Amino acid sequence: MATAGKISDYVGVIEILKGIFTYKGCKFQCAAATPEGIDALEDMETNDDDVFLITYPKSGTIFIQQVVSLILNEGHRHRKENIVNIDRAPWIEYNIKKRDLKNIPSPRLFSSHLPYHLVPRGLRNKRGKVIYIVRNPKDVMVSFYYFEFICKSLIPSPNFEHFMEKFLKGEVFGGCWFDNVTGWCAHKENFNCLLIQFEDMVKDLRSVVLKICQFLGKDLDDQEVDLVVEQATFKNMRSDPNANYETLPNEFINKELGRMLRKGTIGDWKNVMTVAQNERFEQVCREKLEKLPIKFIWDLNEGK
Repeated sequence: MATAGKISDYVGVIEILKGIFTYKGCKFQCAAATPEGIDALEDMETNDDDVFLITYPKSGTIFIQQVVSLILNEGHRHRKENIVNIDRAPWIEYNIKKRDLKNIPSPRLFSSHLPYHLVPRGLRNKRGKVIYIVRNPKDVMVSFYYFEFICKSLIPSPNFEHFMEKFLKGEVFGGCWFDNVTGWCAHKENFNCLLIQFEDMVKDLRSVVLKICQFLGKDLDDQEVDLVVEQATFKNMRSDPNANYETLPNEFINKELGRMLRKGTIGDWKNVMTVAQNERFEQVCREKLEKLPIKFIWDLNEGK
């Protein structure tokens, strides 16, 4: 007589029902990625002038897309072009528009949530440049919680407590925040990589723009830098259809429940997490965070 399978036998099915699947240690959205597509990325040809914007989900991806797109494209800076940033910096693992990534004109700009070990082999040989954005994990977690409600391919958690436990276990698309950030920090020297903190972009965007310009070898004058900074403020991005992802098809985003750009600030976790939840988070994460070579900023007023 056949016996009932264990819950562990059905993990893959359960994940798919939640809109995610696990592949090579990372979790992806079923609606926009496939194992075959992820495998193919290892052999993706990279050029020396390619720029890859890599983040863990909800860590400032749209923000860095806008900043670097403005730096690299004079037409974007001077509002002479009407091109959405998802086309300026297409996703390599979530190529929902089926772009021919190989034939995008140089310098090519790409976006990704991939961990370091799944990116194209050429990047690991220092062909192309990586800008990796890291954000404090409490704000990432809060932003991610709200994102689940608007992303149609994911099932939202019943409450924040439930989502926090899921986040701490890495049971969200993108996988474990700690693994992603730790991996990139530990292997940063194996890449031509610039690490930027989201909080620095919020507090002193001009300094970050200058740092990125230097990394990319772009010599912008003061007026051009001012244009980048002005158009990359949260307020201006939120009202700019080329930057705010409002043009995403309705099959992906429920625009009635929220927007991709929600607050873009530092310390919003304080408005959501209870004292007990914060203590639980810090208890689980303290040792892992202490090992990272990053001093996180937890509050907008910190350092003033």
